[in-house]
Amino acid sequence: MADYENVLYEKQRKGALITLNRPDRLNAISPDLERELHEALDEAEADPEVRAIVLTGAGRAFSSGYDISGEAEFAWPYALPEGTSAAEHIDYWRMSDRRNRDKFLHMWELSKPVIAAVHGWCMGGGSWYAVAAHMTFADTEAVFAQPEVRHMDNTSFFWILNAGYKNGLRYSLTGDHIDAQEALRIGIVNKVVEPDQLLEEAFSVVERIALVSPETVKINLAVATMGLEMMGLHKALTLNAELSALAHTSVSEEGRKKFTDAQKTSGLRGYLQERDGPFQPEPFGPRSRPRE
Repeated sequence: MADYENVLYEKQRKGALITLNRPDRLNAISPDLERELHEALDEAEADPEVRAIVLTGAGRAFSSGYDISGEAEFAWPYALPEGTSAAEHIDYWRMSDRRNRDKFLHMWELSKPVIAAVHGWCMGGGSWYAVAAHMTFADTEAVFAQPEVRHMDNTSFFWILNAGYKNGLRYSLTGDHIDAQEALRIGIVNKVVEPDQLLEEAFSVVERIALVSPETVKINLAVATMGLEMMGLHKALTLNAELSALAHTSVSEEGRKKFTDAQKTSGLRGYLQERDGPFQPEPFGPRSRPRE
């Protein structure tokens, strides 16, 4: 077993439990965490004793999304990182988003089912991992959103794939928060359970999967995943990556500078308040009501 710093890996009940383990940062996805996550997925894939994988997060969040705490300093009015040309900036994001596409497809194309067990905040890139999993269970305290679209960033086609065109657009164009019951209604989760039953529910499915021969599970999982790829999923995600690069580089002084200015004076909390404040109250979740 590999020695991980940012994820926990534990074999149990015919499966493997992979836990994102940066609870002090709400499991924000750093490069090291993401690298270790995919190494852990490969470890589980190679282990014949592991029949399915459960992915969850430590502490009070599944994941708050990609870590934006170290965002680059922009040179206005063209919003380019200092010392970077427009061509270099666009090419950076094109390559970065193509790598992200490959990471999600890596998990999607595993021969063993990945079950996301979501509790608490499940935002941005964290939500993409949750909805790209083969199955997704949530507890009653789960909150899903893609708030990054509010600061001139991209959505993921996996939301559209799971929620459908109209429901997916409703939340992909606004970054609005949804709670577990709304996530269930639109189809991005399989079931909602109480917090103390979340891992039990996920591993009960793992154990039922383990009653079927591994060869049969592998083939039937491929029926679903490869079928969707034949219908155009890979092309949709490739286009998603290309258009995401444009979304990243669509930053304008009017649309983003007030957020970065707030971050300089009040840190990441100030950035998020400036970005999300105008959208509150949210339609669902803790931010849909005044804070106590």
